[in-house]
Amino acid sequence: MSEEKVVSFEEAMEKLEQIVERLEEGDVPLEKAITYFQEGMKLSKLCHDKLQHVEKQMEQILRDDGELEPFTIQEEE
Repeated sequence: MSEEKVVSFEEAMEKLEQIVERLEEGDVPLEKAITYFQEGMKLSKLCHDKLQHVEKQMEQILRDDGELEPFTIQEEE
């Protein structure tokens, strides 16, 4: 069985941008366009999932004693 390579957010975004450029050119055969679209949707979901994971991490910060606490931004009044 082959292992899937772990793709970073930046790599996924770059591949997604390349797919969008190819599809925007408009001279892609229909079958190939569908393949690009499917790959783009997978990359889009991957990016979305990675962003959600980071967002959850950013909601909490470490206090001095190592405990996690909710992260809130205090706005100046």
